[in-house]
Amino acid sequence: MPPQPLPPQKTPWPDNLPEQRILGLDPGLGTVGFGCILARADGLQSLDYGIISTPGEQPIHERLQILYEDLRELLRQLQPQQVALEKLFFYKMSNTIPIAQARGVILLVLAQHQLVPVEFTPAQVKQSLTGYGRADKQAVQAAVARELNLPCLPRPDDAADALALAITLWHHRFA
Repeated sequence: MPPQPLPPQKTPWPDNLPEQRILGLDPGLGTVGFGCILARADGLQSLDYGIISTPGEQPIHERLQILYEDLRELLRQLQPQQVALEKLFFYKMSNTIPIAQARGVILLVLAQHQLVPVEFTPAQVKQSLTGYGRADKQAVQAAVARELNLPCLPRPDDAADALALAITLWHHRFA
C-alpha cells in the first residue's frame, strides 16, 4: 500500500469572508444523502446531516415528487449559500438512469433557489479529505469526523458522503 500523504494544510480564514453554510448532496433515487456544515474563522461545524428516502415500491414519478418536495423543505430549513454535488459516475445502466432522473430533480430545485452546485468525483473527495484519491470509505468517514469534531463516524453512509462533499467544497474554495 503506497504511503498516504497528509491532508491539505489550511490557510487562515480571510478577514472579509462571512461564515458560510455549505450543503453537500449525494444523489440517488432511493436515498439522497445530505450534510450541511457551517464554515467560520474558528473552523467547521456540522449543522445537520441525514437522508431523504423514497419508497422503492412507489412508481418513479411519485418518488421524484417526494424528492422534490423534501429537498425544497430541506433548503428552506438549512438556507445554504453553496452546494456540493457528487458527479454522476456509474457503469451499470440500470442504476444510471434512475439516479440521473433524481439528479435532474435535484438540479431543478437548486436552480429554483438560485444555487449553482459545484460537482466533485468520488476520487476528488477522497483526495481532498485524506490526501489519497483511492482511500477507502472508512478513511474518508474518519476524516469527516475529525474535520467536524464529531464524537463518532457519521451515519448512514450516504449522509457521511454528503458531509465529505461539503467539506471538499470548503477545501476547494477556502482552504
